[in-house]
Amino acid sequence: MSTNSADLRNKAIGMLLLANLFWGLSFPLIKALLLLNARLSPGSAIFVIGCTVAPRFLIGSLVLAAWQLRRSARKSVGPIGAPQSWLTMSEIKHGVFVGLFGAVGMLLQNDGMRFTAASTSAFLTQFYAILIPLWLALLHRRGPGFRVWTSCILVMAGVAILGHADWRQMHLGRGELETLLSSVFFMVQILSLENPAHAPTRPEKVTLVWLSLEAVGFGSMAIASAPHPGALVLPWISIPWLALTLLLTAFCTLGAFSIMAAWQPKITATQAGLIYCVEPIFGSVFSLFLPAIFSRWAHVDYPNELASANLIVGGGLITAANVLVQIKSSSAWPGSEIRHQEPP
Repeated sequence: MSTNSADLRNKAIGMLLLANLFWGLSFPLIKALLLLNARLSPGSAIFVIGCTVAPRFLIGSLVLAAWQLRRSARKSVGPIGAPQSWLTMSEIKHGVFVGLFGAVGMLLQNDGMRFTAASTSAFLTQFYAILIPLWLALLHRRGPGFRVWTSCILVMAGVAILGHADWRQMHLGRGELETLLSSVFFMVQILSLENPAHAPTRPEKVTLVWLSLEAVGFGSMAIASAPHPGALVLPWISIPWLALTLLLTAFCTLGAFSIMAAWQPKITATQAGLIYCVEPIFGSVFSLFLPAIFSRWAHVDYPNELASANLIVGGGLITAANVLVQIKSSSAWPGSEIRHQEPP
């Protein structure tokens, strides 16, 4: 691997770790918003979830669209002088594909948690860390190698420990099956961002379509399940709700999803799947101190979580897995080609 390729790969890894940090922040933010939404606009679980998720994608897509329109006004022609389309059909198709699989995955994951323990759901959701190398091995008819398999085992063990998985209660009921199916959708979403067929698309345009689709989907869900029209308006006049929603939008939506769309294609899907498993570590750390802050501010009952041996051991295994898989170049893995275009 050339020096430029190694530098690009290392930068992509660092950026995806930053995205994971933002997604880790989303755990206490979303939990606080769920509790706050339930207090401001009581309703069904579907309504509360829709009111919590839809605004981040709505505001995020509007901000991203405004920024891109302003950028297009400054640069209305392409690099060779030909008119440049603001949004191409391939970018629309890619954004819809990624957004659709992400939305369905989120819906299956949340519905599955109604029928199974949260720890079991956390463990099964991360199953894409195993599914990705398995799929690539089948696709290319060659194994991903000892290093990847070892890292996958470490990741699954770490997530199981972090999630306090109880093997005695593990069974494949509706909740477990829906969660496993959600992991398949997340896997397809991750693999789609690596597909060379989408190399000409601009990440910021794909992200815009992606976020817009999520906004429409979850917004429709909130509207359809609203107990009364006023329930949709009440959260928007709450200062704590607005502040938490803007934080969720700026860092965990615009920041994280833009980073994922721009930088994940620079590494393999196998590497990305393992790196994304660092997310529970950041989420666990933030949950040690942010809940009490959010509780005092939003007037909800959300106590801090406590550091435990599970956090230390489980987090250590996941960190070790990511260090192991990044020690050497992944050029020998199936589907490991690294694209050399810089993100916008």
